[in-house]
Formats: sequence, structure tokens, C-alpha cells
Amino acid sequence: MLVLSRKVGERIHVGDNIVLEIRRIAGNRVTLALDAPRDVRILRGELELAAKEFQDPPHPEEKAPAFQNDVVSNMAILHALPAEPVAGQCVS
Repeated sequence: MLVLSRKVGERIHVGDNIVLEIRRIAGNRVTLALDAPRDVRILRGELELAAKEFQDPPHPEEKAPAFQNDVVSNMAILHALPAEPVAGQCVS
């Protein structure tokens, strides 16, 4: 994490197209101006968890490939098999 000290009116450039400007400092409160393209999501930290809860669930056509589900169910079957043959059983 990079920590910078800035005065009112000073700017911080992030990448090629995001600019943060310190607008006001009053006590323990700082007012920032953010200039970024519309496609850049800007979210206050306390809202991040709430925003994740409301994200769209994956679309049905984006589900995992069918073979992946078969692998998981086959692994469960193999896991249930005994590690060594039980006495009296025929091993083929």
C-alpha cells in the first residue's frame, strides 16, 4: 500500500486516466474529488460487502462444464471404496 501526504489542491494521478484531488481538510475529515472514466467503479469501503451481496448471480448458460460435475461425482464414488480388499472378497 502506498501512503501519501497531500495538501489542499494537490493531486494524485492513478494510471493514465484517474485523478484524485484533495479539496478540503477539516479536522479529521478529508474531501476528495475523483476524476475517472465512467466504466471505472468507485465505491466507498463500507459499501463493498453490501455491493457484493447484490451482484447478479451467474447466468445458467455460464455454469460449469458437464464433465466437471462428472469428475466430482466419480471422485465421491472412488472415495467410498475400501482401501484394501476385505477378507473373503474376490479381487478382479
